[in-house]
Amino acid sequence: MNSTSTKEYWSQRYKDERTGWDIGAPSTPLKEYIDQLENKNLKILIPGAGNAYEAEYLLQQGFTNVYILDISEIPLQEFQQRNPEFPAENLVCDDFFTHKDTYDLIFEQTFFCSFPPLPETRKKYAKHISELLKPNGKLVGLWFDFPLTGDLEKRPFGGSKEEYLSYFESYFKVKTLEKAHNSITPRAGNELFGIFVKS
Repeated sequence: MNSTSTKEYWSQRYKDERTGWDIGAPSTPLKEYIDQLENKNLKILIPGAGNAYEAEYLLQQGFTNVYILDISEIPLQEFQQRNPEFPAENLVCDDFFTHKDTYDLIFEQTFFCSFPPLPETRKKYAKHISELLKPNGKLVGLWFDFPLTGDLEKRPFGGSKEEYLSYFESYFKVKTLEKAHNSITPRAGNELFGIFVKS
């Protein structure tokens, strides 16, 4: 998919309300990670953010430098309506793979699993995340831990710890990548929680 067709695809899913990944709240592993962060000035990016409940939670906790990136304008507009105090310039409608800026922290939440799971695309994701992070910046998030089916349409796309490490180890020090112990019930046993530090 090119950027235009990708944008149309996701915009149509929002219009049709085919948003099965949307849990209506920040996911527990990320919420608990946010709860232990002390520096409220960290520059944070949430790519493929959708309805961005994690960004909403960060805002409520006093984080002042949060950016939301999505290829579709629809969830960004809905987020702005729900959170009128959120700075409009921090809502970025862009293709992640061409986005340019640098951040202290990037959160991964159902974005990696949303694009076709080709090894070259996943490698490109890992490389671009590293380019978007400042030195010693962190990628923190959740990756689905179930086998790929070979169906390039049926999202979310899974994978394995070994596969994910093969993409990230070239660019990051792996702090942890283990089964999440605090997943929401529908995802229990099917998520890996990871912290990667730009090397």
